[in-house]
Amino acid sequence: MTGRETHSPDPPSRRRILYGRRKGRPLRPTRQALVDRLLPRIRVPVPGRNQAVAAAQEGTLDPLQWFAGPRPFASRPAAAYRAVWLEVGFGAGEHLVAQAQAHPDVAFIGCEPFLNGVAAALARIDRDGLNNLRIYDDDARVLLDHLAPGSLGRVFVLFPDPWPKARHARRRFISAATLDALARAMAEGAELRFATDDPVCLRWALSALIRHPDFAWAARSPADWRQRPADQPPTRYEQKARAKGAAPVFLVFARAPRTARQGGASAQNT
Repeated sequence: MTGRETHSPDPPSRRRILYGRRKGRPLRPTRQALVDRLLPRIRVPVPGRNQAVAAAQEGTLDPLQWFAGPRPFASRPAAAYRAVWLEVGFGAGEHLVAQAQAHPDVAFIGCEPFLNGVAAALARIDRDGLNNLRIYDDDARVLLDHLAPGSLGRVFVLFPDPWPKARHARRRFISAATLDALARAMAEGAELRFATDDPVCLRWALSALIRHPDFAWAARSPADWRQRPADQPPTRYEQKARAKGAAPVFLVFARAPRTARQGGASAQNT
């Protein structure tokens, strides 16, 4: 995404800049109605707009609490969730919704600050009556800071904005600081799945992941990064890349075992 810089709701001492657009063309009336009606029912509450509250909540929130209240679609049966999976930057929600359909026993959280993408995902969620999906329409890094250790069983970062220019490198989502936050929030053995068709973004992310002590590359052969995981449906960004003749790369890294000092949940949450 490109556009104006916006500030995420961090305390002033840790203010972050969220790069990219928040809104595109005006929404159609039906999409706006979904934003008004459905989004408040499935939105993950924005943590930490009050600095004192942010400090108290940081690193303590169990994401399953956001699935414990009244079901958005009461006519659909209730479910017991075995894990929480997170997608960062879900675009229009094609992959996120497909995963939620395929795994009704998993609670999904999708992060996407672009309103038009959120509205498109809401249309799919409303169509399919998905109770196991929540949306955080802000900076995923803020949410990660507030999640309890070991609370995520899988994380998808699929075709993020590559920011290919060197002067924009700090805008890329994968960084040492973000990987620290992911490592804290992910359970032992949980998978971080990353995909890109941009060679600059690939080198950047692979270098950061290999250097990080809390992640281990799961690849055993070239096919493991040349082929999309069999249980992972394609995104429209992958389809666009292949239409241009690009060859996407798929990285799967596992959260390494925690030491006694680190604490957190085990792979039973994956």
